[in-house]
Amino acid sequence: MDAEQTAAADERSKPATGYRLLLPSQWAQVPLRQGTDEAVGSILKDLFSRIPEHLPPDKVGPYKREISARFRSSVAQAQLKNGLDLYVPVKPVGDQKFNLGASILVTETTLPDREPGASFADPTDLVVQLLSREGSNSNVSSGEVDGAVAVRREFVAEADPNHGVGVPSRRVEYIASVPGNPARWFVAAFSTIGGGNPRDELAEVLVEWFDAVMATFRWRFE
Repeated sequence: MDAEQTAAADERSKPATGYRLLLPSQWAQVPLRQGTDEAVGSILKDLFSRIPEHLPPDKVGPYKREISARFRSSVAQAQLKNGLDLYVPVKPVGDQKFNLGASILVTETTLPDREPGASFADPTDLVVQLLSREGSNSNVSSGEVDGAVAVRREFVAEADPNHGVGVPSRRVEYIASVPGNPARWFVAAFSTIGGGNPRDELAEVLVEWFDAVMATFRWRFE
């Protein structure tokens, strides 16, 4: 093993402190722990700046209030899920005249405390448990995320009006063990309504796109 490989191995023996993810410029990041209000305000300001000036104020005002309330509600719900970051498309992609109905929520979860002196289960064992628990409604597979043991889970979530979810959505989750800390697990959850049907062609394309995005994922060690 040369010096560069040794340095990389030493780095990965330390707990990961963050991550990097490459997304196109049409997507914006909303940090959910710090700087949330500033990010939300900036996104809404940019969105409202693209409203045609000739539209009457009595039409624009209610539109702004509705969009602002819905967006802030989505951000608040993401924070309640122990979210780290929320990514949303804020500008049309390519020749499209509309923003994609999609989002990416990054969260983390910590396993319950064990008895003093007890060690956490090997991440591979936990992956096997996750795979064995899933029903036929999910497409589940195992793999790696930047060298870490991971599970990929894909499914269609039905509408749930009682929780503010009015339409079904296609979802893909990557659940990965955080290097250097077997108690922590990272989750990147993608959701899209496609073109109105979570099983339509647009949904299929977006799922493939998200898989490509996750191929750019890298742990950060500081």
